[in-house]
Amino acid sequence: MWLRVGCTLEMSFQVESPMLLLLRPRSDAHQWVAQDRYAVFPGMPIIEYTDMYGNLWQRLTAPPGHFKVEVRSDVQVPATLEQAPGAPFVLIQDLPDQALMYLTPSRYCDSDRLGRLAGEIVAGCIPGYDQVEAITRWTHEHLGYLTDSDPAPISALEAIERRNGVCRDFSHVGIALCRSLSIPARYVVGYLNQLEPMDLHAWFEAFVGGQWYSFDPTRARPDAGRVRLGYGRDAADVPVFNQFGPLVLPSRMEVSVEQITVPIGETPS
Repeated sequence: MWLRVGCTLEMSFQVESPMLLLLRPRSDAHQWVAQDRYAVFPGMPIIEYTDMYGNLWQRLTAPPGHFKVEVRSDVQVPATLEQAPGAPFVLIQDLPDQALMYLTPSRYCDSDRLGRLAGEIVAGCIPGYDQVEAITRWTHEHLGYLTDSDPAPISALEAIERRNGVCRDFSHVGIALCRSLSIPARYVVGYLNQLEPMDLHAWFEAFVGGQWYSFDPTRARPDAGRVRLGYGRDAADVPVFNQFGPLVLPSRMEVSVEQITVPIGETPS
């Protein structure tokens, strides 16, 4: 499946404002970025670097006045979401080094407070994938999905107590419950095809059976058509933009996803 994804962000600054942007997808085991266009107005130097999670960040200093960034990418992703019922729990001593950071509590994933609840949710499940699937189903059924809520992130426990939240909060709940069972889980931000209303989306991945699998508690069934922008321990690690200096809110943020045929110069695979 080929998707053309894009994001337009506009802001107005009174003074020079350093910024970090996470708006450019990278090719990895889940996706192939065939071509992309990254434009900022007015033109200015941009430095790109890779963080500890493998995410591609763009670093720039926006001058006073109107600022605009437009990103468009053609990305090949799997037509179906990989599933593996029965995939086993991986013992801590057998986990790869890079998965260990996703075992412990983080700012919004207070897994150290959810062990008893997690045990109740997964009672009778085979350790591993089936436990994560039970957690995902429980989160979907017990939290009301909001398309617009308080922009300030809340912890997983707070979301459970409120019984509602946005995709970010659903993901934090799933991650925290998994970690409380010693299952590595990480936060993912990106694009989802046919999301309504269209916006950037968040879900999570859990490491079972020797690899990472995607889970989305906001959906009744696992949907494919996902383009990843970044990974982290929780939402604090992967904001799509960080602006430093006097706070300025975007005057416009527009997200688009459309399914396309094979881009020019590419061959089907």
